[in-house]
Amino acid sequence: MTGGRYWRAGVVQSVPPTGTTDLGPGYLDPALLPVRLLAQAYAQALDEFGPAALTYGENRGPAPLREAIAARAGTGPEHVLVTAGTSQGLHLVAGLLGRPDDVVLAEPLSYDYGLRILTDRRLRIEVIESDMDGPVPGALTAAVRRVRRTGRRVGFAYLIPTHRNPTGVTVPDERRRALVTEAADVGVPIVEDDAYAGLRYDGPPEPPSLHALAGRRGVVRLGTFAKTLAPGLRLGWLEADPRLVDRCAATGWADSGGGFNHLAALAVAGLLSGGDYDRHVAWLREELRARRDALVDALGVVPPYGGFFVWLPAPAGDGQALRERAAAAQVSVADGRRFGAAGAGAVRVAFSFQPPPVLSAAGHRLAAARAASARLDATTTSD
Repeated sequence: MTGGRYWRAGVVQSVPPTGTTDLGPGYLDPALLPVRLLAQAYAQALDEFGPAALTYGENRGPAPLREAIAARAGTGPEHVLVTAGTSQGLHLVAGLLGRPDDVVLAEPLSYDYGLRILTDRRLRIEVIESDMDGPVPGALTAAVRRVRRTGRRVGFAYLIPTHRNPTGVTVPDERRRALVTEAADVGVPIVEDDAYAGLRYDGPPEPPSLHALAGRRGVVRLGTFAKTLAPGLRLGWLEADPRLVDRCAATGWADSGGGFNHLAALAVAGLLSGGDYDRHVAWLREELRARRDALVDALGVVPPYGGFFVWLPAPAGDGQALRERAAAAQVSVADGRRFGAAGAGAVRVAFSFQPPPVLSAAGHRLAAARAASARLDATTTSD
């Protein structure tokens, strides 16, 4: 990648200088995007549905995709709404569950653009006490009570329990059950951002979603095909109580023009029903596992079980110094502060965007930069 600027999500962003390896992007390497598979899927959808594939479509999304998603979740299509990805789903749900100046509870480290969507909705973010396994037992209840004592309303909790961006943490099963129970007891809905579900490379099996543990009530689960197929599809879904799905489908966004990304939804429905999607994801997991292993072996850190990211604490908690030393070693990483104030002492490193040899070389340079920062800190402390 050369120096200069490039477009991402409608925002012009700086590109690292020429010769620098970019470990910042939290999306797939273009080499991993299934161009031919999707071309065939679109052709099949147009051939099968004809002009109906190019109409507005049903507000909830086309039945073939909703039925395929529901079958995998063990529920019915009335629980599913097709969205233009998790970001659009979050924006939609936030407007229905929250009111301006309501509080949304989130973990100290969370998806930066998700938090931006919430603040765009004029919602206030307050953090839940958490550790490396996620929210600690009782923290959700304590946070709700604290907010309510001030006279404010808690709209919902926004949680990323599986391979969380940015830390890669997966909340254990026991804590998931506690979270669901606490939320039900205090009457606060949970919005579960499940963007990385299914991208587990080893370790114990992925625990059930919060949505499943809650019996499909009180939890809205957001899913996406951006991480498993391609972000350019702008295609995802939400699973919720049918009454909330009906409210989503009745909003002006859907009612004015039918379901979101109708043709893409029909194309992906064919991939799910024909087995091509599962075969692709199995291949993708192996590719991403090799990339993760190349990076963590070079860094000498414990690998996350899944997702796209490694969370790397900085020596002496000085994330800025580590970023500067990494830049000097021609490695660009994501500033931990993007994901919350608690991230000031760390950086996020992604392994989804670069091939294994590049990750290995950059990982060794980053490890050396980190070690140099640690030695400098030790010298400064002794002085």
